[in-house]
Amino acid sequence: MSVCDVVIMGALGRMGATLVRLVQADPATFRLVGALERTGCTAGLSNLRCEVGDDLAVVLAKCPGAVVVDFTAPANSVHVAKIAAASGNPVVIGTTGLTAEQTASLAEAAQKTPLFFAPNMSIGLNVLLAVLPDLVRKLGPAYNLEVMEVHHNKKVDAPSGTAIKLGQCLAEARGADYDAVKRHTRDGIIGARTSEEIGVASIRGGDVVGDHTVYFFGPGERIEVKHQVHTRDTLAQGALRAAPWIAAQKPGKLYAMADMLA
Repeated sequence: MSVCDVVIMGALGRMGATLVRLVQADPATFRLVGALERTGCTAGLSNLRCEVGDDLAVVLAKCPGAVVVDFTAPANSVHVAKIAAASGNPVVIGTTGLTAEQTASLAEAAQKTPLFFAPNMSIGLNVLLAVLPDLVRKLGPAYNLEVMEVHHNKKVDAPSGTAIKLGQCLAEARGADYDAVKRHTRDGIIGARTSEEIGVASIRGGDVVGDHTVYFFGPGERIEVKHQVHTRDTLAQGALRAAPWIAAQKPGKLYAMADMLA
């Protein structure tokens, strides 16, 4: 297998630094050919021995075919996708909190270059998404469905993209429209819970990387399906697993974790 060239966005951030470390630790599989940071923050990149800068178009001109890995912010991820689409570089995006319009922009870019997007890069979480629908169907409509997510105190979006993805998965398994049945907040005198709604609760605190629990509240019993990420390495490893895979795909669709696992 050939070595996969990688360009990492936000290389000095929490996820970016994790990606840099893992890429450098596996030279048989990956080669760090580019690293980017915001304007005025690139001095810390000088020891990476690769193309560095704050302008993705300039860096990609020197890194043809390299896979761009991005865990930055929604607006920036859309910008990254557009720049990569113009240069033909494949992209892996793990940013959360994108709006429907921003996701549509990624899908547009995916028509021009291979683009992989997953709000959670954990392999285990994505396998869970594949098996949850069977549980929903077998338990039936008598069970109330709820999702709770816990993240560190620096996370800026809520609910998490993963919690929303879990809620969408549950709703789809019931043949429902998630936006019509979701309940992201409960406050005050709101009345009794309906059987159709899917609640999503968010907790923030400390340095929790990411915990998600799906609850099935039934008559006389409760089932809890929990997924916990203990280290950012888990998310970075999922993204790096996707990098050589997306490099071998063709443009034309916005690829997801389900496509790779299939």
